[in-house]
Amino acid sequence: MKVKIHTLFQHLLETTDAAPEAIVGFSLSQSPVLGEYLDDLDPQLPLDWNNRDFRGLPELRDHILTHAGLQGTCARKDVLITAGAAEANYLAIMQLLQPEDEIVIETPGWPQAEVLAKAIGAKVVKVNRKEKDGWRLPLDQVADAVTAKTKMIFITNPNNPTGDLLGQGELEELVRIADRVGAWLLVDEVYAGLEWDGTRAPSIAGMYARGITTGSVSKALGLQGLRTGWLICPDPELVMDAVILRENSSEIMNIMGEVIAQIALRPERYAASMEKARREGAANLVQMDKWVAAQDGLSWVKPRAGLIGLGRLPKGIDSDVFAKVLLADPYRTFLLPGSAYDQPEHIRLGVGGGSGVNLADGLMRVSQALKEWKYD
Repeated sequence: MKVKIHTLFQHLLETTDAAPEAIVGFSLSQSPVLGEYLDDLDPQLPLDWNNRDFRGLPELRDHILTHAGLQGTCARKDVLITAGAAEANYLAIMQLLQPEDEIVIETPGWPQAEVLAKAIGAKVVKVNRKEKDGWRLPLDQVADAVTAKTKMIFITNPNNPTGDLLGQGELEELVRIADRVGAWLLVDEVYAGLEWDGTRAPSIAGMYARGITTGSVSKALGLQGLRTGWLICPDPELVMDAVILRENSSEIMNIMGEVIAQIALRPERYAASMEKARREGAANLVQMDKWVAAQDGLSWVKPRAGLIGLGRLPKGIDSDVFAKVLLADPYRTFLLPGSAYDQPEHIRLGVGGGSGVNLADGLMRVSQALKEWKYD
């Protein structure tokens, strides 16, 4: 099995050394600094694993259940701490999918499931979210895509990268569709808590015996560098399988990531951090929406949740070419082309990063590039 590089990661690798002066499309909240946590850190903390539980600090897992609304529905033993949501997704997909199995995924969506499924030799069945429908997930098409060979349905909620949001009724329908054939239903919730239109949806691990919830502290809390995420599932065999696979990859969690994440998720601290993230994200979203409306030929469906959305470029502009031109002089601005999500006529627009990403300047430079674009 060989995992091939995805367009999204390829673009990030190619632009690592570009040193842009502005970023348009930042996908996480402004990151705190280590000094904000020093008063709560024990200087005598052993830099070994947590010495208590291979599944992660018990109090950290309790906080995760609380914020996901799963206290009383799922138990601490149902939670496994992982190296970000990416590892959580990896562990579930790699242990559940076999060659010739089918996995139903959304597009646009987070590309990880497709990359791993293809490496395994599973069949990938895509369900298309359409811009003209507000990027809504067509549940009737999901139902049509599921067969007796379907082993897993993989979605993101809120959707990454469009910001669409499924509510409880839609999730219940997805459960019925998956349960019809005994398929697993994995919902990546990395943007949960940042809803602009509607309330936080219930976590699938509390709705379905084969439901898998994944998440992390990376996006809403801006703690991407901790590499601390989680997998929640009421099926004990799946969780143990994930523990076994993790033992052969990252092995155990890093203690600093666990401890700082536990501090960040303490109720009073979490509430303040989320209020700040929502305030800054909402302000940037207003700014972004006004900017899009003022650009000739540019449009978007404003995200209902999360920190990113997809903007449709004026006709005749390829997103890959536009991103490369924008990164070079005189613009020096980074954005991700929509080709990373199978949407080559779009660019990713983001409202994360707080005040530190120089968004206003970045938008001004994108406007300049659009005005100066030389069409064929």
